[in-house]
Amino acid sequence: MEEKMIERLESAVARLESLRPGGSAESGGALDPTVVAFDDLMAEYVGKVSAAAEKIGGQVLDVTRVVAEAFSAQRELLVKVKLTQKPDNAGLAAFLKPLNEVIMKANEMTEGRPSDFFNHLKTAADSLTALAWIAYTGKDCGMSMPIAHVEESWQMAEFYNNKILIGYKDKDSNHLEWAKALKELYVPGLRDYVKSHYPLGPVWSATGKTIVSAPSKASTSRAPAPPPPPSGSLFSSESPQPSSSRPKEGMSAVFQEINSGKSVTTGLRKVTDDMKTKNRADRTGIVGANEKESHVNSPSISKTGPPKLELQMGRKWVVEKQIGKKNLVINDCDSKQSVYIFGCKDSVLQVQGKVNNITVDKCTKMGVVFTDVVAACEIVNCNGVEVQCQGSAPTISVDNTAGCQLYLSKDSLDASITTAKSSEINVLVPGAGPQDDWGEHALPQQFIHVYKDIFVIVVFCSFVSTIIFVIKHSKLNFVSHEFE
Repeated sequence: MEEKMIERLESAVARLESLRPGGSAESGGALDPTVVAFDDLMAEYVGKVSAAAEKIGGQVLDVTRVVAEAFSAQRELLVKVKLTQKPDNAGLAAFLKPLNEVIMKANEMTEGRPSDFFNHLKTAADSLTALAWIAYTGKDCGMSMPIAHVEESWQMAEFYNNKILIGYKDKDSNHLEWAKALKELYVPGLRDYVKSHYPLGPVWSATGKTIVSAPSKASTSRAPAPPPPPSGSLFSSESPQPSSSRPKEGMSAVFQEINSGKSVTTGLRKVTDDMKTKNRADRTGIVGANEKESHVNSPSISKTGPPKLELQMGRKWVVEKQIGKKNLVINDCDSKQSVYIFGCKDSVLQVQGKVNNITVDKCTKMGVVFTDVVAACEIVNCNGVEVQCQGSAPTISVDNTAGCQLYLSKDSLDASITTAKSSEINVLVPGAGPQDDWGEHALPQQFIHVYKDIFVIVVFCSFVSTIIFVIKHSKLNFVSHEFE
């Protein structure tokens, strides 16, 4: 007890010493309450993740050290913000380069030959996009406000974190400790820090030094064009494919300019009116009988035709033949539109916003993360897919599918889940508390499932009788009743 008191006193003295008039901000001392609070954040939360990683070792420890390095890089930026005037887009790129380099290092660890700890690497690498909150420059910068950005970034990383919690549930508690500690680092750790000190973004100095970055030759001839949407690199180190041509700026433009070494407009293409399906003479919404028959009877994914990610007739988002693309994003949608995903393999799609319905058809090893659907989410003719609902979904149906993981949020626990001619269907639901493990339920075929807060009612209908199973959520006991 006395040793702890001495350590606290020594820490307090060190902070007071750094606040003396002769102190230097460049020294990285605790010059400001915001920096002091960030030091506390790193000591408590980053320290907990590192302690868990030490027990595991190997690649998990390596990527955890990169996470700690990224938080140290952000700490240095927070010190420099106090001494720097708000830069322009090119200057912001130069300012954030040290942080970006560490994030790229984490992304590189997920590439190449798949690792036994791939989910750990992806969770850590994807979670670091939360540190991009420091690039928020205003409501027109093209990214969510800092608090929301941190939460959204972790929600994307949690897709892989949940796999760790499920995969090691009965195997190794050290991995569970690491996964839970990493989540706490961002929620509530970083989120609460940003909420307390920078809810509207970093506060730049009005009289500090300026950051000058020489523009590239390409950028001097034209104005910045729309960058990809923010928060899209959550499933990949690549920048996401834009789902609309709405002008945006901010973190995506900053990081893309750093990586390319050229103008942010390079490689981006604007969707003009003549490129839209409704204005093209070679496209029609009518499907002939022969076309429909060949589509239904096709046993495998067609390899002909280019991949698509486009809005057709203003009502239907079409995502087709995307292979190995883990950075697909649709972020400009509304509740009257539908999303149709066909013939995709080894890819991940994020639907950021409410849509009417989502259909996943003939896809293999496909991941879909969506917020809300008004009608239903349908999975048909698929193999090895994972679907995560972050908001609400009244109906989810799985038909003729082998291997499907459904992740439900607390707002979607009332969803009606129908399965038919399918196998290996698992539903994962969050625990009662933030520290509780996810519950996993295997679903049989030809049943309708309704998840309730206290129990799950599964109804099976036949011509002779009706069987009702009541699965108690706490003890997972099975009670059956049969009646004529």
